[in-house]
Amino acid sequence: KNIKPEEIKVIDPCMGSGHILVYAFDILMQIYESCGYSQRDAAKSIVENNIYGLDIDDRAFQLAYFAIMMKARSYSRRFLTFGIVPNLCAIQESNEIQYDKDIGDFLLSEEHRETLQYLLNTFVDAKEYGSILNVKKRDYDEFLKAWELIAEQTVENIVILLWYSECSQIVPTLVKQAKVLSQKYDVVVTNPPYMGISNGNVKLNEFVKKNFPDSKSDLFAIFIERCGQMIKGNRYQAMITQHAWMFLSSFEKLRAKLQMVDMINMAHLGARAFEEIGGEVVQTTSFVIRKSHIVEYKGMYCRLIDPTTQKGKEEMYLTGENRYTAVQNNFTKIPGSPVAYWMNRPIYNLFQGKTLNDYYDVKAGMCTGANAIFILSWHEVDYRYTYMYSKENYLYTAHNKGGEYRKWYGNRELILKYNIRSLSEMEKNIGFRHDGKDYYFKEHIGWSKVTSSKSSFRYFEEGFTFDSAGLGLFANSEQNIYITLSFLNSKIAEELIALLNPTLNVTPMVIKKLPYTESESASIIENVVIDNIDICKADWDSFETSWDFTQHPLIGYTSLSMKEMQEDRKNYIKDMNYIRDEFTNWKDECMLRFNQLKSNEEELNRIFIDIYGLQNELTPDVEDKDITIHKADLSRDIRSFISYAVGCMFGRYSLDQEGLMFAGGDMKDIYAYYGGTFDDTANIRLDGKYTFEELGTPFYYLPIDGKEPLECWKVDADNIIPITDEEYFTDDVVNRFVEFVKVVYGEETLEENLDFIAQALGNKGDSSKEVICNYFLKDFYTDHLKVYQKRPIYWLFDSGKQNGFKALIYMHRYNADTIGNLRVDYLHRMERIYESEINRMQDTVDNSSNAREVTAASKRKEKLQKQLKECQEYDEKIGHLALSRIEIDLDDGVKVNYEKVQIANDGKKYQVLAKI
Repeated sequence: KNIKPEEIKVIDPCMGSGHILVYAFDILMQIYESCGYSQRDAAKSIVENNIYGLDIDDRAFQLAYFAIMMKARSYSRRFLTFGIVPNLCAIQESNEIQYDKDIGDFLLSEEHRETLQYLLNTFVDAKEYGSILNVKKRDYDEFLKAWELIAEQTVENIVILLWYSECSQIVPTLVKQAKVLSQKYDVVVTNPPYMGISNGNVKLNEFVKKNFPDSKSDLFAIFIERCGQMIKGNRYQAMITQHAWMFLSSFEKLRAKLQMVDMINMAHLGARAFEEIGGEVVQTTSFVIRKSHIVEYKGMYCRLIDPTTQKGKEEMYLTGENRYTAVQNNFTKIPGSPVAYWMNRPIYNLFQGKTLNDYYDVKAGMCTGANAIFILSWHEVDYRYTYMYSKENYLYTAHNKGGEYRKWYGNRELILKYNIRSLSEMEKNIGFRHDGKDYYFKEHIGWSKVTSSKSSFRYFEEGFTFDSAGLGLFANSEQNIYITLSFLNSKIAEELIALLNPTLNVTPMVIKKLPYTESESASIIENVVIDNIDICKADWDSFETSWDFTQHPLIGYTSLSMKEMQEDRKNYIKDMNYIRDEFTNWKDECMLRFNQLKSNEEELNRIFIDIYGLQNELTPDVEDKDITIHKADLSRDIRSFISYAVGCMFGRYSLDQEGLMFAGGDMKDIYAYYGGTFDDTANIRLDGKYTFEELGTPFYYLPIDGKEPLECWKVDADNIIPITDEEYFTDDVVNRFVEFVKVVYGEETLEENLDFIAQALGNKGDSSKEVICNYFLKDFYTDHLKVYQKRPIYWLFDSGKQNGFKALIYMHRYNADTIGNLRVDYLHRMERIYESEINRMQDTVDNSSNAREVTAASKRKEKLQKQLKECQEYDEKIGHLALSRIEIDLDDGVKVNYEKVQIANDGKKYQVLAKI
């Protein structure tokens, strides 16, 4: 109230294209008009006296200059004729000018010489630092007058004239930006750049470490501190920045400084505050600070975290929801002093006792320096050499690397190459760290360092290594790990973690700080937690990506023991009948698990809310979306059933044995399981009756104990299953699948079951077999890639868009002859079939009198010709690879081997597999 409008100084030190200054212009105009100014006079005064801006980018400066001039003209049509220059600067460097003492002594007074030297020294490499340069206040106006007088002097010395001419353009610019940087402002308002200083160059790193040691982690934090230096006492800085400074330990000293000024208000925006920026990485907060310090000052905070759209956040703000007042001194009661404005006093009081750090060691683990080489999915390698298969002779360990949001149990997908040879290779990598190795293979609680929203904690029994991204909590005494797991998955811990660090990274430092109270209800909690683990394990193991997967749930074997099933296989299979009934049973089972887990979690929440005395702060309710097990999904579950059927065709699974049948090694292991023996020429003998060659079919039936097995146990002999758009092969994947369904559910209900499957798939087709065929042609491999996270175990040989030739193989049964066999026995055969069909269609065209029949034949002939041409071109590629007889090594993983089998001995790549 005691300041004239023309005295108000507003600066945007990172002005970009000037949009913030344009908004400021409109607000200043309101102030001027309230004081009786005309818009014409006000516009002139605002540009001359009120608005200042800086940027390191020349183009941004030009845009901002244009924006301000156009804004002024919108209030005063003749403004551009006034010759007024805005107080905006594109920061320039003095690198090209060297101060010459003799010339300087001749031209300027001692005071002005010092100013000139200071300007030239200060703005060396100025574009590296921009507005974070702290420039001293000097009498720059008097210096500039003295400098301009030099031009009026007659100087005969040519050296002096050349030097002055060289300096005459840059020195006035340096003076202008020095004035802008050195004066104090009433308002500093900006959206600063975000950049980890470690990504900056050496000069910027050194400058920041020297001048901004308390905010050096990120450029936006440096600007928070720098903007505070630019304002007068009792004046304001307003900013929008990443919200990391409110919570991360790396900004703790900056938060201590901000405790000495008053946070007036804040709109805590979180992720997705701007439609142009997707994802969870950019999480922002907008705030206003006054350079004053009032004891017990209460700021106003608006928490806009939950809405996931820009519009949703705007609506919540305007309706006044989620508003909090907070005494910022209370923030210091929490370790690290996070800006936890939404917390009430009872939660602040929790931090007065012991923490998890008093009971547990919190560790980060292995950093390989080359995860693509040393961390693989368990299904990629020869399973016999994994720690899960053999605790003694192993090359790979089960590895905890975090993973998706999932509580209690799960995220067991990865292995680590952990042996002497692999370790010696890892140690050569930049970034390799062998942290936490003393804790490997120990029971622990694991979680993901990086989250998308909430944290989730899982139980890991003995036998796991762990990662720098999959962290571990290890009891350092006789602590009950189940009690701690239940606490960490409770709403109490959820609130406390959000308080300490509501960012994407939940580090060991955060977990160490959590207040931890031992419970008197230990036995009750332990029983419930064990039940939760069992429920989540059953859910995890229901899908084939689990290494403990046994049988597909829609086959229904879970209701009988394996022994019972083998004793009366025929009757059991006969009783199954309808897949829809099995799906109903599975759906009920999933819902039962889901409801039980939800009830258990709410019971645990009630217990911990009572323990921590937060009955008035939290409710025990758990939302369905936070229950991390599956409900039945017809489309997904039918597709997984089809995947399981393909696995049985290749010998990965068997209806006669739980779990993996074959996932690396020698196929003789499978034959031996069925009582097969081998002669000297390695011909396979089945019960002494047949040799492999005598079977005369690309698949075979294997007997058990002299009895016929389930008829669907037909291991594909040559590891090649064709996919065709019509029934060209009796053993193509569709016929094999139909046979599988018939054997599992019975011949009497085959058509109903195929109809049910086709309806669940939702593909186009005139019959259920056609729908299933279209699924294999178009969607099966896409689904396979998704389930196996782009590390497929079944590989699709694919000639192209015309579907001329497609065939699946099983990676673990691949050998140097596979591609050659595929070419001779299937691709060439397919070409002959196309040629025969083309001739047959031509015969129809030539001899039929039915116009419709002729049209259909012509159309099909055209399609067949395209497919034949595609196959012939594909044959050329396959030929190079077949002759190369390429071997693979499962130890290299899918991506390496997938590429390897497509590179011939001539070094050229021939794209014969479907692209991942």
